[in-house]
Amino acid sequence: MYSIRFPLKALCIIVFVHWASVVLAHGVMGKIGRGGILIEAMYDTAEPMNYARVRVTPPNSKKAFQVGNTDRNGRFCFLPDSVGKWDIEVTDGMGHRLKMTVPVDERLQIASMDGPRGPTSRIRYFERALTGISIIFGFTGMFLWWRTRRRDFSPN
Repeated sequence: MYSIRFPLKALCIIVFVHWASVVLAHGVMGKIGRGGILIEAMYDTAEPMNYARVRVTPPNSKKAFQVGNTDRNGRFCFLPDSVGKWDIEVTDGMGHRLKMTVPVDERLQIASMDGPRGPTSRIRYFERALTGISIIFGFTGMFLWWRTRRRDFSPN
């Protein structure tokens, strides 16, 4: 009788453990959809703002709709859920910040936008370098002029 009870208890424990794992388990599902708005953030040298912090704010709200980071190519994608003007702010943590406003239509896509989709720099690289050199020469000239004015040129 003892030999029959032990396998019966073991069988009950095995069935209970299996039943508990089936009852308590849950699955996951996923799907790939179309749509969304793609943001590409880059510096004026055409280098991507990789891994920069992004904050997306919906229309008529101060609370963030989505917060994340750009990928290594400076891209970030989100799917809006309402119509209106969405604010996007991209910061790299080193002082560079890009702010954009994206109008979303009733199809939850970008409405037609006139002009560029973000601030663009009108000063080219070589013009900035020339400006920097000019500032250095200007300050050097002012310093040398100031030094010569301090000398006493009286004939003794």
